[in-house]
Amino acid sequence: MDALKYFAPRTMEEACALLAKYKEQAKVIAGGTDLLVQIKHGEILPKYIINIRGIPKQDYIVYDDKVGLSIGALATIHSIEASSLIQEKFNILAQAASKLGTRQIRNQATIAGNLCNASPSAELAPALIVLGAKVGILRASRERTVLIEDFFTGPGQTVLKPDEILAEIQVPNLLPRSGGVYIKHTIRKAMDLAIVGVGVMVTMDGNILSNVRIALGAVAPAPIRARKAEGILIGRRLEDDLLEKAALIASEESSPISDVRSSADYRKKMVKVLVARAIKQAVEQVQAG
Repeated sequence: MDALKYFAPRTMEEACALLAKYKEQAKVIAGGTDLLVQIKHGEILPKYIINIRGIPKQDYIVYDDKVGLSIGALATIHSIEASSLIQEKFNILAQAASKLGTRQIRNQATIAGNLCNASPSAELAPALIVLGAKVGILRASRERTVLIEDFFTGPGQTVLKPDEILAEIQVPNLLPRSGGVYIKHTIRKAMDLAIVGVGVMVTMDGNILSNVRIALGAVAPAPIRARKAEGILIGRRLEDDLLEKAALIASEESSPISDVRSSADYRKKMVKVLVARAIKQAVEQVQAG
């Protein structure tokens, strides 16, 4: 077997050029918490490794009043969890980051790596989906943006082409009177993979839900929006029977599998429980001001 070849580009453009040259034979590495494990277990066998960790100034977390939040590809999960800016303005994202693995993993793993690994149970995906976030994607010849909810195409699969690289995450400003909650359910330890992950973002006009987004993780081949559940809530006052109905519909929109961590039936039941809990907490967050 040919020896694995290693590159350490100094710019994103240089990384894109290498991807354009080697395409499917190359893999990009940043934190390496997912990719190195996959290589070790023989799940993927690249000929070329392109390590972007050393590219300077790609770990930024910046905020603009007009544009919103921008996060560089190399920002670590811990930096997102610990950012006072994110805690203040986009707290659901800090919540989700805090629930990913151990502190050691959060110090090493990057936001781009977490998203590109495209695990159905990835913690950040539901939070970013309900925030209406986009990813900025670079290619040697052009740039494009894609909504996070359209980024994942299946387990371990995204819309990234072989010569493209995820460069930035873009989160728009929240509407006034908005609240967001992410809840992760595991059986044993907080560091375990999610059995169910639920992200909810609500916006209120008085006591009326003027906008609702619900995203589910670990209960479909990719993170999904529970659009039918959202639809029955928008324009309504949150009552107990409506909350129960929306949670049930969200459960029905999920399509989980049974695996070593949980049965499909248990996951569906937990979707119902957690969606109701997250919606209620998000509404209480808004009402608390």
